[in-house]
Amino acid sequence: MEEKRTEAAIRAAVEAILFAAGGSVEAARLASALELDPGEMEDILRRMELRYEEEDRGIRLVELENSWQLCTKTEHYEELIRVVKQPRKYILTEVLLETLSIVAYKQPVTKLEIEKIRGVKSDHAVNKLVEYGLIEEVGRLDAPGRPILFGTTEDFLRSFGISSVEELPKASPEQIEDFKEEAEEELGQKGAGQKEMGQAPEKDSDEA
Repeated sequence: MEEKRTEAAIRAAVEAILFAAGGSVEAARLASALELDPGEMEDILRRMELRYEEEDRGIRLVELENSWQLCTKTEHYEELIRVVKQPRKYILTEVLLETLSIVAYKQPVTKLEIEKIRGVKSDHAVNKLVEYGLIEEVGRLDAPGRPILFGTTEDFLRSFGISSVEELPKASPEQIEDFKEEAEEELGQKGAGQKEMGQAPEKDSDEA
């Protein structure tokens, strides 16, 4: 008769899997690999998450949507960069933050929908956020031309210290509308200034 594994043995197996994976692993895959009931696996992961936070450890167990990953604790960042390659720093301008906020709250969303909310072209902002790994293609809209649908990534969740987009502060429709009004006002002021100087207004303010 096979001896039932202890929770300590299961925790060790989870650590080994997550360490070897080097990224996030779905809870369902962990349960399948360890031949556990999904509910039991979830309970063990929650207890592990708490243990990592309470103990004096350099890593923590982080939930990302329905997946789990081992990550270094931010308080050890200074020591970490002395040994490993310095993590890429994101330069998030107001334009990028505004565009990222729209994707986060309205996802899945097309570039055209982003531009309708912002009131200006957003090619540069969208491309830069994709380059940073903060947003990605999550599908195609069932419409003429099948435009790309964008959504946030696991890197976005890690960067902002949240487990899922549900943890984002609630944004009212008025706040989303404010994005558009501010962008339109900014574009109008820039166009007026350029007109006075005899220049043609810029068509895309994303380079700012």
